Amino acid sequence: MFFRRKPKDGASRRKSSDGKPETGRIIPRTRLPVDMLETGMRVVKLDRPWTQVPVLFQGFIIDTPAQIQTLRHYCHWVMVEGDEKTIAVLQARVSDLHRRLSEPLPEFRSLVKELPRARTAYLGSQAFVDRILYDIEHSRELDLREARPLIQGCVKSIQANANAMFWLARIKSQDAYTAEHCLRVAVYAIAFGRFLGMPEEDLTVIGLCGLLHDIGKLKIDPAILHKPGALTDEEMCKMRRHAEFGYQLLQSQHTLEPIVGDVTRHHHERMDGRGYPYQLQEWQISRFARLIAIVDAFDALTSDRCYREGVPTSEALRILYRGRGVQFDAEMIEAFIRMVGVYPAGTLVELNTGEVALVIASHPGKKLKPRVELLLDADKRARTPYIVDLADTPLDAGGIPYSIRQPLPDGAYGVSLEGRINGVINESRVG
Repeated sequence: MFFRRKPKDGASRRKSSDGKPETGRIIPRTRLPVDMLETGMRVVKLDRPWTQVPVLFQGFIIDTPAQIQTLRHYCHWVMVEGDEKTIAVLQARVSDLHRRLSEPLPEFRSLVKELPRARTAYLGSQAFVDRILYDIEHSRELDLREARPLIQGCVKSIQANANAMFWLARIKSQDAYTAEHCLRVAVYAIAFGRFLGMPEEDLTVIGLCGLLHDIGKLKIDPAILHKPGALTDEEMCKMRRHAEFGYQLLQSQHTLEPIVGDVTRHHHERMDGRGYPYQLQEWQISRFARLIAIVDAFDALTSDRCYREGVPTSEALRILYRGRGVQFDAEMIEAFIRMVGVYPAGTLVELNTGEVALVIASHPGKKLKPRVELLLDADKRARTPYIVDLADTPLDAGGIPYSIRQPLPDGAYGVSLEGRINGVINESRVG
């Protein structure tokens, strides 16, 4: 099978019954993000070889939701063809998607209302990860039946207000890195998937991918896994086997979508073909594996480890950006940076007025101007919490626009994120 050469105008010629092109019959085509696929669409090209996607035909009309789901898991975009009116509508929808990628994630519940539900979902998922890691360490049979409903709870919370989960994910313990890392990757993956426009069913799947992507690390010798210094070449070789170990652990879990195992196996592959364990080429790496690779690296960079301290968010984003197109998917990296922002939700900051605030939400189109909650006045004394959206260029009492002077470490001037979370939840109970 082969593809027809794409005409310069992005359309194809209809063939007559004898196989020859019909003069004047041009079929419009457009490149469409996979999240916009619907039944009835005719797919004529993928962003990778057809043999790398589990579909039966090279060019087909979508007639089942399962076909759409398969394309969403593995591809970024496909080429579809149809009549001029249909293609024009699809192109308008693509333009609308690009516009939405510069807007904040929508919030359907306030942070105050969502935090209690988010913490319940977060702690429940954390307890589950602790249990499965314990079972693996003690060679017990793996039971992942609880994973899906727990991740679905996280999805509902993130759809209501992702910043509640972002706040919770910033509270980290170095002693519980592996368990917390898996959960944080799940949270950020769900939020990122939502930012990209993934449907709810895929948010659950990408959450499961994040939750289980490093499950194979529990098969690695703890002396290597928790070594405080640099690993030797031999130790690094053993560490890299965690991707294959994770894949093997999931093979008995037949209720999980195949893409979950694919991500566990391939989340350390690179766009330049220098990743592991198989040195896959760019087109061989699934869409979901690319997404998890970015979130995994971001959390690893910003977390304290036994052998080094985490780097600030701004530095982590610079590192990720430098790796675009080399280690990471370039388009995804740029979208992820827009979502996270220079000052992610939960960051403690000092304003140009001397006041201290917590970031409530970032703004993809205005990365230096998040929405913040003022907690301390210019003299670093507690004040009644007050929300200011820096994207609106508000003025202080002296008529000077608010801006962020610098990020602060958690706990500076007696303000901690965990303390504020507890305060907000207590306020919601009283209210």
